[in-house]
Amino acid sequence: MGIVFAPLGLVLVFTAAITPQWREGKARLNIGGSGFLLRTGLKGQGMGARSGSAEALLLLRSDGLWESCLQVEQSELKQCWPVSGLYQRDSRVRLVQGLVLSSLFLCGIGILLACIGVRCWMDLPLRRVAASGGLLVVVAGLLSLAGLGVYTHNLRRLGMDPSRGVSNRFPQLNLNAAGSLYFGWLGSCLQVLGGSALLFSFKRPRCPACPSRQEQSVCPACRSCPEVTSKTDVDVYEVSC
Repeated sequence: MGIVFAPLGLVLVFTAAITPQWREGKARLNIGGSGFLLRTGLKGQGMGARSGSAEALLLLRSDGLWESCLQVEQSELKQCWPVSGLYQRDSRVRLVQGLVLSSLFLCGIGILLACIGVRCWMDLPLRRVAASGGLLVVVAGLLSLAGLGVYTHNLRRLGMDPSRGVSNRFPQLNLNAAGSLYFGWLGSCLQVLGGSALLFSFKRPRCPACPSRQEQSVCPACRSCPEVTSKTDVDVYEVSC
């Protein structure tokens, strides 16, 4: 469970981090005579307006941690650019960026330790190494959850001018949570679940005498156990003896 959930959570959080759909909104733009260049581009898409007439365009704006995009609805006109302005300088956005990057780094290290500790190609795992990897994965999941929580709580206030209380570029934009946030939430939960499963590796099994080979007093997996008992009511740790 840990080996499957942890990498899957890492992929989902990474996908959320690089995509510009953390929040999105729609704004209606009325263009008249001054919108000649925009109307010229729309004519090439089959969406031109008559000369001198006014036309309302629905603009789709989306923001991510490192990129923002603007698209005209029902057309192929789309432009993306690195985040800038008040949104880039917002301390909350920078905090979320740091939390997500830290989460990705810790999760990668944790998965590497878990793979070394589990040692699927060997009979005996390195239990403490695997559990240490699980602890790092849990911490990574909590960091990404914290970043997502900060972003979601301040979603409509990020990049806003505090003196006017409106966006510096789209004052009538109604912003809502977008798909990347949901990918991030799901990936973070999978990281916490996968890391928690790996944490159970800290618990060592109780080791009775090897039931399949009576000439061996102790199973090879149990040689480091401080107490070896032959009681029948204890759990048996099955390995290839």
